[in-house]
Amino acid sequence: MTILQNLLKRKTPDDALNCAKEGGLEKTLGVWDLIILGVGAIIGSGIFAVVGIAAAGSADGTSPGAGPALVLSMIVAAIACIFSALCYSEFASMIPVAGGAYSYTFATLGEFAAWIVGWILMLEYVIAYIAVSCAWANYVVQFLKGFGHILPTWLSNPPIWLVSDYRTAVHTLTQQGIDPHSVIPSICGMPISINLPAALIILFITGILIKGTKDSTKMAAFMVALKLGIIGLFIVTGLFFVEPSNWTPFAPNGMSGVFMGAFIIFFAYIGFDALATTAEECKNPQRDLPRGIIGSLIVTTIVYTLVALVLTGIYPTQGQVAPAFLQAPVAFSISNVLSGIWAKAVPGFISVGVIAGLTSVLLVMHLAATRILYAMSRDHFFPEVFQKLHPKFNTPHILTWAVCIVSIFGTLSLNLDAAASLCNFGTFTSFIIVCVAILILRKIDPDRPRPFKVPFCPWFPLAGIICCGGLMIFSMVIAKGESAKLSTELFIVWIIMGAIIYATYGYRKNRLAEKKEVAKNE
Repeated sequence: MTILQNLLKRKTPDDALNCAKEGGLEKTLGVWDLIILGVGAIIGSGIFAVVGIAAAGSADGTSPGAGPALVLSMIVAAIACIFSALCYSEFASMIPVAGGAYSYTFATLGEFAAWIVGWILMLEYVIAYIAVSCAWANYVVQFLKGFGHILPTWLSNPPIWLVSDYRTAVHTLTQQGIDPHSVIPSICGMPISINLPAALIILFITGILIKGTKDSTKMAAFMVALKLGIIGLFIVTGLFFVEPSNWTPFAPNGMSGVFMGAFIIFFAYIGFDALATTAEECKNPQRDLPRGIIGSLIVTTIVYTLVALVLTGIYPTQGQVAPAFLQAPVAFSISNVLSGIWAKAVPGFISVGVIAGLTSVLLVMHLAATRILYAMSRDHFFPEVFQKLHPKFNTPHILTWAVCIVSIFGTLSLNLDAAASLCNFGTFTSFIIVCVAILILRKIDPDRPRPFKVPFCPWFPLAGIICCGGLMIFSMVIAKGESAKLSTELFIVWIIMGAIIYATYGYRKNRLAEKKEVAKNE
């Protein structure tokens, strides 16, 4: 067999299903579990963090804001997602195995393309996981500062070198006119600065996931209920303070602002992609996965739209905005219109919702990352040790710990400005490939039973390709500044690294595995 034939060698849906039967992952998830996980992953960083930048633009002016037209950005992002979500639903019901877009690519485009998609998904999930864990840590530190009169100083106002990576700590201290070397301790001349809260939440999430997906879903359900209640409080309270004049002009930066807002908010929609990676643990994937994917998308789009209307109605986003609005838009905007005790109480409740929301996002991201890596290890792209399941909980505990350790180290050095763009590039790429894969499988395997079918095929998959590809290209053209340039360059470098690793390791490992299989059958 030639090298090209090996690169294009597909793992048929039947092979994938047979491999999943031997995998041993416990089937515990129902349709409501899936919706909870989807809502838990999607509603979090989008509403509580990047929505401010999507509305008002970046602080350095490199990215235009949508203004009150943020609601249109939400709708554009949802439309771009729905076509891909339908394609995911068809695949998930037809090939209910771990791995999501990686497994679907292997079934249609072959071995090399599958590796590249899996490599991109690793970047997407791990960097998003690190970024959200840092955001979680920042919110917790700010929340604890509000209890300075109750808590001990070391807890309410910890030293900066215990709650920040080294680069952030140096930047913050320098801005305050303080010599970083006089504050940050060192061992053998090496400065020590760690984000301890981020490391602790990563360890906590790891422990929950090792115990099993069902326990993880119970925790996610509590967090989802809490954050939806807090978002409901913001919407109901904010409605009384909406001023229609804040919606004029509606689109201060025209369609450029609308589309750039859609690109930025797309960071949140990684959630339903994560659902597809749990297919192997569903009780009835053919029925429940399409409902879970589409149901979570509908719920979150409604919530996002309502928040966008209220947020831009109570705070003007057309011109210069306060820096606090970009950092914590929901809490800042509501405190800006309240007075007296409510000005302190309501933002406090919202902070609790933020922490709960980001916790549920972390849970699903860590879960999805391990399931993708688990599928790739079964296909010989990683050492066999990663295939081992916990003897009691039937979870890939070694992989779960591996993601934990990598993420903790990542919190020490991640450039958060480039993280969201990098994750978006990964998300768009995987969505586009899934839409392409649906068209291919409809052609090469038209008779395969499909419990769920994408309607109006090939037009809907083509629309998904055009929408996602258009937003990605648009962002590359419009976005300016070092962060935008860095994220584009890093994405290209990551793909090149993946190709090199495949050529030097993955390709050889798969050929050795094929020889062992042939020898075993003889």
